[in-house]
Amino acid sequence: MAIVTGAGRGIGAATVAALAADGWSVVAVDRCSPDRRLPYPMASERELDEAVAAAGRLVGRDDVALAVVADASDRDALAAVIEGAEAWGDLDAFVANAGAIAGGVPAWELPDEEGRALIEVNLEAVMLAARLVVPTLLGRPRPRSGRFVAVTSSGATRGMQGLAAYGAAKAGVVGFVRGLAADLHGSGVTANAVAPGSTDTPLLAESARLFDLPSPRDFAPRQPLERLLKPEEVAATIAFLCGPGGSGITGATLPVDGGLTI
Repeated sequence: MAIVTGAGRGIGAATVAALAADGWSVVAVDRCSPDRRLPYPMASERELDEAVAAAGRLVGRDDVALAVVADASDRDALAAVIEGAEAWGDLDAFVANAGAIAGGVPAWELPDEEGRALIEVNLEAVMLAARLVVPTLLGRPRPRSGRFVAVTSSGATRGMQGLAAYGAAKAGVVGFVRGLAADLHGSGVTANAVAPGSTDTPLLAESARLFDLPSPRDFAPRQPLERLLKPEEVAATIAFLCGPGGSGITGATLPVDGGLTI
């Protein structure tokens, strides 16, 4: 069984479907409420329910995924999610996908509350997830095959004007995952990250708004593939890392960015 945060839409919803298709039972988590610090809407409870229903339709089972409304950056809420998931089945994978974006201005002009939101949602929530879930993964009998996967961004390694704080938070995820993998030495549990490029999601739509672009499609020419990525393409790599094919990979950040960072 796997837990996916930020599961209401975009890459998170696609990951719920990809894992379900691979035979996983999935707890799909999203806050489903506004963040007053950020100027765009978060996923709704209706979207989370639809993500779960879509996964069920894909595999022909309505019990393959469970929707849970919870804030991935809230310790008590996330601890309750993990405890509840363990009651549903053996927890073997956690996908820390919840993310947010803000910026569009020079680093020194970013409002403090937006900068705080970026750090809390994009970095601290990943660290919190590991702190809470790794002991559960390590509690599984040997030989273990636990998986911790975090979603970072091509912005972790590619300087982007107007997104310095966002890039810093995502770069922190890369560093944290590498250190976590080292801490997991010999345990059988792996820790990896996936770094998407411009992907057709609500987060990219907000990026377009921040930079006064007519459409998210205006980001496409910046990638050598000259198109936006589909959330399903990123989700496929996440599912790979969670499955047996990813057993030999740990401490890595896999780019799924259409060549944006070459």
